[in-house]
Amino acid sequence: MSDVVVFGAAGTAGSRIVREAFDRGHRVVAAVRRPEADASYLPAGVRVVTGDATSERSVRELASEADALVVAIGGGDRSLWPDAARSVLGALRGMPAAPRVIHVGGGATLLGPDGVQLFDDPDFPEEYRDAAQGQAAALDVYRSSADGVIWTYVSPPPLEFRPGERTGRYRTGTDRPVTDAQGRSVLSYEDLAVAVIDEIENGRFRNMRFTAAY
Repeated sequence: MSDVVVFGAAGTAGSRIVREAFDRGHRVVAAVRRPEADASYLPAGVRVVTGDATSERSVRELASEADALVVAIGGGDRSLWPDAARSVLGALRGMPAAPRVIHVGGGATLLGPDGVQLFDDPDFPEEYRDAAQGQAAALDVYRSSADGVIWTYVSPPPLEFRPGERTGRYRTGTDRPVTDAQGRSVLSYEDLAVAVIDEIENGRFRNMRFTAAY
């Protein structure tokens, strides 16, 4: 059993990660911006607190007794994700027995056949480009860190990623999308949550990025 803090716990990804962790017997702290409004549908038994992944103070307070911090935030401009990455790394730097970090990132930061990040393709939907660039900046922050914090950046599929069924199965890759026989990269939010909690339990992708799909 681990102590898991989930920032962005009220979001589409975060709420599923909270439930997956809780259902598997972990102690979960759900960090949300407005506990009075955001916590109603989280499992009973989950501790709900106000938390901000972009605040070093907030991260440090919640990290003191945690084994893992999950960053699954959204809803801001492109600076949100690199700001959170810097805040989390700064808060944990030098902390004895610092928790490991699992950052739920963007699928468009994966590489296409030409080795270029997918969001740099001229045909990439413009409405998603700003967030993709912010998530790419966050990945750069983690990759350039040298402070001893153990981190993992998780990329879902770049396009076919939506709420659905929990199957408990998926395949993993690193910097390129995982595709099926038809060339599609597909995953549900529920099975992304499975992959995140599997990583907390097994620690296969330390200080690197991984992606998952069916």
